[in-house]
Amino acid sequence: MIFNTIMVQLDVDSPASPRLKFALDLASRFEADLIAFAAADPQVFVPSDDGGVVAAEMMRQRAAEIEDRLKALKEEFLGIAGDSEKVSWRGDVGNPTRLLAMHARAADLIVTGSPAPGIAGNHHRTVDAGTLILSAGRPVLFAADGLAALDAKSVLVAWKDAREARRAIADAMPFLRNAREAVVATIAENDLKSAQGSAADVVRFLMKHGVKARAEVLELGHANAAQALEDIAREIGADLLVAGAYGHSRLREWAFGGVTRSLIGRGVINRLLSN
Repeated sequence: MIFNTIMVQLDVDSPASPRLKFALDLASRFEADLIAFAAADPQVFVPSDDGGVVAAEMMRQRAAEIEDRLKALKEEFLGIAGDSEKVSWRGDVGNPTRLLAMHARAADLIVTGSPAPGIAGNHHRTVDAGTLILSAGRPVLFAADGLAALDAKSVLVAWKDAREARRAIADAMPFLRNAREAVVATIAENDLKSAQGSAADVVRFLMKHGVKARAEVLELGHANAAQALEDIAREIGADLLVAGAYGHSRLREWAFGGVTRSLIGRGVINRLLSN
């Protein structure tokens, strides 16, 4: 796995610069092409009117507003990234999550982050993180809220013996190979010996791929799993957490809570999530 092309998602209601500079730094590190993507949906709810004239006019106005905003974002993007054959722009009017998942076919990695507080949860204007993870078929890197350059010298791998976690490790290999240290952290939910053996296998696998890795097995007790991972990341100085997403069904995760849900909402660390 290598990152030849990185796609960064930009929100139409936020300045492009902070997240774009974060993605440009990554693209430069991996000598990758960078595609900037932005979209918004003009869909609005309007009480029924005769023939839908009012609704149609409001949709037209909203679409025009989105087009204007996309044009301004493109100009901001080109002003920062420059006019190079290694950078390109994609802007569209429509559902941002569906369109981003579709355009993800052109990239090895998607970079996004937390939307501005005023538009969080408005999936006509920004992406639905959970749906994106499940539909993109690509790893999604959620940038930390501060958008500081990603160092990734120390990386925390949240390990659970499931397909999603194996996929995440393979997807994160460009980061892992360049890390000074990768810590494979697993939570011993029932059988400590089994958890130790599973983590040891992952460490051996990573070392065979040139990754400097070690294992850490946690006995969670009554602590929150996401908080426990965050605490380890802080202890080892990691600024990147790698994890599989939605090991259970998404419906179960959102109904009863789960690690994926918690990680999506915790912007204190960069998170690479795969399904």
